Amino acid sequence: MASRVVPVLMYHHISPSPGLVTVSPDHFAAQMHWLKRHGYTTLTLDALAGFLAGEPVPDKSVVITFDDGYVDNWVHAHPVLEATGLHAVLFVITRWLTDGPVRRHAGQGAPLPPCLAHNASKTAIDAGQHDLVMMRWSEVHAARDAGTFEFHSHTHTHTRWDKVYPGDAENKMQALAHDLANSRRTLSERLGQASRHLCWPQGYFDDDYLHVAKSAGFDHLYTTRPGVIHPGDAQDCLARIVVKDKGLGWFAPRLWAYRQPGLANWYLSRKSS
Repeated sequence: MASRVVPVLMYHHISPSPGLVTVSPDHFAAQMHWLKRHGYTTLTLDALAGFLAGEPVPDKSVVITFDDGYVDNWVHAHPVLEATGLHAVLFVITRWLTDGPVRRHAGQGAPLPPCLAHNASKTAIDAGQHDLVMMRWSEVHAARDAGTFEFHSHTHTHTRWDKVYPGDAENKMQALAHDLANSRRTLSERLGQASRHLCWPQGYFDDDYLHVAKSAGFDHLYTTRPGVIHPGDAQDCLARIVVKDKGLGWFAPRLWAYRQPGLANWYLSRKSS
């Protein structure tokens, strides 16, 4: 049986430090093991692109995405994905990733890298302490080699150029074009290729952003707008579902509902807690 809809789940931090856009390691592990036990298939973005174009994917298909590239994705998400055999997507801010040796992850013993809460992470990034917060390229390669993550663009600098140049479309578009070109170049140099998949910082885009992204070679564009993916949906406005820091009593019924075309949009529109 082929899937009629595909939920695209959205995570940021998997960390024992609670805060915004953070799921605890225990809740994340429970969610992933539940997907595994109930026969879910985690799609690559190439497979999702095929589904959008009308190609069948297995029943109970889902896409797991992460934004930014925090070190806690390596420390706490990677080992769970490896243990369950599930596959995720990480949209990385290419300028923020650092060099250095691979650090320990959960299950390998102490010491583990510190995993800062979201606001503390932002403060560290603003201070230029990227290595304290973000994954290293060595960890990106290790995760890719293990099959736990594939990597795509979340821009080079995570800058909202519409805010830097309000009312100045020309400079906004030039800055965004430069940013996306740097992201593609960095991914090509570091990973051997840059894909056509791009996730917008803060989910923001406008017509100028769309034009620049498509000119840069991106044609599958991911947002923070709630919804599930159907065959034939617009490639340049792909919806995702925020996963909350809650247990299976929250997660399981929602995954069931997201897979029902008649229920998914109603469920998401309720924005129930």
